[in-house]
Amino acid sequence: MALRGVLRLGEVCIRVLDMAASRRHYGDHMGLIEVMTDTAGSVYYKAWDEHDHHCIVLREADSAGMDYFAFKVYDDKTLSDLERRITAFGLPVERIAAGVYPKSGRRLAFVLPSGHHMHLYAEKEQIGNTLGTTNPGVMPEEGVIRGFRINRIDHVLLGGVNIDENARLFQEVFEFDMTERLIDAESKASLALFVSCSTKPHDIAFVLQPEPNKFHHVSFLLESVTDLVHAADLIGKYRIPVEVSTNRHGITRGATIYFFDPSGNRNEVFTGGYVHYPDTPLLTWDSSEVAAAGFSQDNTMRETFFTVLT
Repeated sequence: MALRGVLRLGEVCIRVLDMAASRRHYGDHMGLIEVMTDTAGSVYYKAWDEHDHHCIVLREADSAGMDYFAFKVYDDKTLSDLERRITAFGLPVERIAAGVYPKSGRRLAFVLPSGHHMHLYAEKEQIGNTLGTTNPGVMPEEGVIRGFRINRIDHVLLGGVNIDENARLFQEVFEFDMTERLIDAESKASLALFVSCSTKPHDIAFVLQPEPNKFHHVSFLLESVTDLVHAADLIGKYRIPVEVSTNRHGITRGATIYFFDPSGNRNEVFTGGYVHYPDTPLLTWDSSEVAAAGFSQDNTMRETFFTVLT
């Protein structure tokens, strides 16, 4: 298999204001599986079809937002190679010993040009998806798939300054492809950039903001549009605040719903989108078509989409 190097988004640590309300949202309502609480009171979750121990960490704090996000890399040699390349790019790198972050091997931590805190790691304890690895079947044990029927974490969108430098880091150091971009129709300045380390339309994206280190959303993958409608029904049932009801992106061509957790952090459930290969041409949208780029079914850009971040 050709996919090596940086593999996928593996972990997002989200700050929440009320842990009890957040556990109801992410666990009881969305259906993520709670796997542990650490000694500091942070709560860890995974989606049913992920083998690694967790993908979401909730930390109770005085302000909402994101503490850090982390990508998993292929092996420890890759981690060492990337440390040299990140340093050569000009970013200081902190080495974090194995076990400092629960169930995780050693990590590299650094701050992106946009101000966001990023980690890389090669090892995390795997606890499986209940199917096993011999004659696994297609469905887990009864009761494992709950709530929104989330398969796995998919991507993050981050807001900040210097997004062109972020994209250069991800392309030159981490060997991501830029898949799509949104530019200003007159100045041609970058407004949003989408990059991928896989065959997905994006694994991470950046939107220009006047302040550094802002969190736009974390997205969770569903298996089908049928599951998206099921999630929409539950969002309505539980009176979860909705920003964009069932729609489709022009950028990525994925079907989507945007909503907010009890602390005001934006969440997305997402399905579909095109398959990206290294020879797929870069797709460019400009601000004259920003509404269709965002939401192609009603061609309506929500004002909050670019102004409400945590």
